[in-house]
Amino acid sequence: MSAESPFVSDVPAAQALAVWREARAAAGCPARVDPVRMPVGAAVGRVTAEPVWALRSSPAFDAAAMDGIAVRATDTVGAADTTPVLLAAGDFAVVDTGDPLPEGYDAVVMREHVHRTPDGEAELRAAVPPYQHVRSIGEDISAGELLLPEGHRLRPVDVAACAAAGIVEVGVRRAPRVVIVPTGDEIRLVGAELAPGDILDTNSMMLAAQARGAGCEARVTEIVPDDPQAITAVLMEATRDADLVLLIAGSSAGRDDYTARVVAGAGVVAVHGVAVRPGHPVVLGAAGRTPVIGVPGYPVSAALTFDIFAAPALAELEGAAPRERPSATAHLARKLPSAIGMDDWVRVRLGRVRERLVATPLPRGAGVLTSLVRADGLLVVPSGVEGHHAGEQVRVELLRGLSEIGRTIVAIGSHDMVLDLAASALRAADPLITLASSNVGSLGGLVALRDGLCHVAGSHLLDPATGRYTLPYVDRLLGADADVAVIRLVHRDQGLIVAPGNPLGLTGIEDLAKPDLRYVNRQRGAGTRALLDHELTGLGIDPREVSGYSREEHTHLAVAAAVAAGRADAGLGILAAARAFGLDFVPVAREPYDLVLRTGTLEEELLAPLWELLERPEFRAGVEALGGYSCAETGRRIR
Repeated sequence: MSAESPFVSDVPAAQALAVWREARAAAGCPARVDPVRMPVGAAVGRVTAEPVWALRSSPAFDAAAMDGIAVRATDTVGAADTTPVLLAAGDFAVVDTGDPLPEGYDAVVMREHVHRTPDGEAELRAAVPPYQHVRSIGEDISAGELLLPEGHRLRPVDVAACAAAGIVEVGVRRAPRVVIVPTGDEIRLVGAELAPGDILDTNSMMLAAQARGAGCEARVTEIVPDDPQAITAVLMEATRDADLVLLIAGSSAGRDDYTARVVAGAGVVAVHGVAVRPGHPVVLGAAGRTPVIGVPGYPVSAALTFDIFAAPALAELEGAAPRERPSATAHLARKLPSAIGMDDWVRVRLGRVRERLVATPLPRGAGVLTSLVRADGLLVVPSGVEGHHAGEQVRVELLRGLSEIGRTIVAIGSHDMVLDLAASALRAADPLITLASSNVGSLGGLVALRDGLCHVAGSHLLDPATGRYTLPYVDRLLGADADVAVIRLVHRDQGLIVAPGNPLGLTGIEDLAKPDLRYVNRQRGAGTRALLDHELTGLGIDPREVSGYSREEHTHLAVAAAVAAGRADAGLGILAAARAFGLDFVPVAREPYDLVLRTGTLEEELLAPLWELLERPEFRAGVEALGGYSCAETGRRIR
């Protein structure tokens, strides 16, 4: 590779791993970490470096498997209810579970099946076969048998079996050592004061935790500035005790992106540019005899780079199979487009609706770390597929257990901060309950409800023809006779979110057509977008006169964030979002926000905690404290 070449090619992930493996071998990188001997009780999580053979049998003697009496089976022949057999005191022995079977005896009768006579005899009313309720020597483990093969990651049950087999030490692979090198002039330690343009070094914290979760030791170096010589020096120092170096950021083709050049200068770059999204600009190579991964700086890319490339390499170093998560088939809640040519790793929320597992895609930006925080699963759209349609079946790698997912209330539709507050309150009351909201707009929520892809749809769609909210759309999309219930959540204030002090002096929607005013809109199908269109029509304003009308955000908070950052002068949204960012607010309308659901869902046990929550005075007070909300009708059934 040329040291100046920004990308070698977009190599498929499986091919990239194979090419990198070959390059590591050619560079003399060790195939395995060193074997060590450890006390068996301290070896959980480690991988066996040699076969483990049993040194003793378990049990090491014939043992009673029940509390009762030890007998000779031949002495019980003929025993029945009508012809009980009496055993004299010297013809049986009292035993407890685990006791060695006394010499001369070959069976155990449970205590509850023995009647003791006043003179000490034992009366039996049923014959017993030889070795009834007896654990034979070696029943569990026989001395000399293979207990565990090489390459087995030890679990608590494994070390217990080893101890039972007389083993006090095991030969295992030591924990691989991962050194993480954060780079960048703009990177600052977590907790530091930030200036505009500074970025906290959260990636190092995350990658170190991922490495430790994979059973490795992890160390983070000092933050290295964007200087090739400085990066090279820290990289080479890291290779002295590392089994894998993760070099963060600088892997793309920007002005200060030096990772590929540094790794090539210190050894070899096998791959630069992988057909994976997010995580495309990853660098795979070696510095001297140490494997190196150039990790992209975006946090989601960094996390997935560890899963896709670092985790398998570390498992190879231990001689173990890569850890795999369970997977399940789910139905997509909405259309999922994907670019051809890249494996697209999509984070999804999961819930069970009408016995179907439903997957709702989360925001896909490489910098949206919260998409991983909220994800219940990962969906890979292969490079040759352009995406999936709503309702299509897909395979999802699970990040949460199916039983947890089964306790998830799936809410799809319009964004509202009350749902976020409800999600927190429900989880605080019961850690097993999750309210998962996906913000696709009111219309998208009603479509998802129609298609059986959510429990509730949040909606505040204004019908211009009637002036009514939501119900006309319910009739059109689901049918006037559909078994649908509509529950009032809140009334809320919608208005123009503007900078503090309202520097442009905006008074209402009519001001959005002013020259040079920069507007930020909500997405098509959102109730807020419908409200804006209704107001513009009433004022005779063509949307094309509003600069920024086509610029879309998917939540009220995102609109407020754009205004707070100075990227827009105004956006229509709720008062609570303006308050969250310390912005001013020009009222436009007070509107209802409702929850729409199938009538049968009202009585489901899963949703009962939600209805109970809506009745709590403390919850309603918390909602109104957000600003711009009224709970006067909260919980009332509109239909």
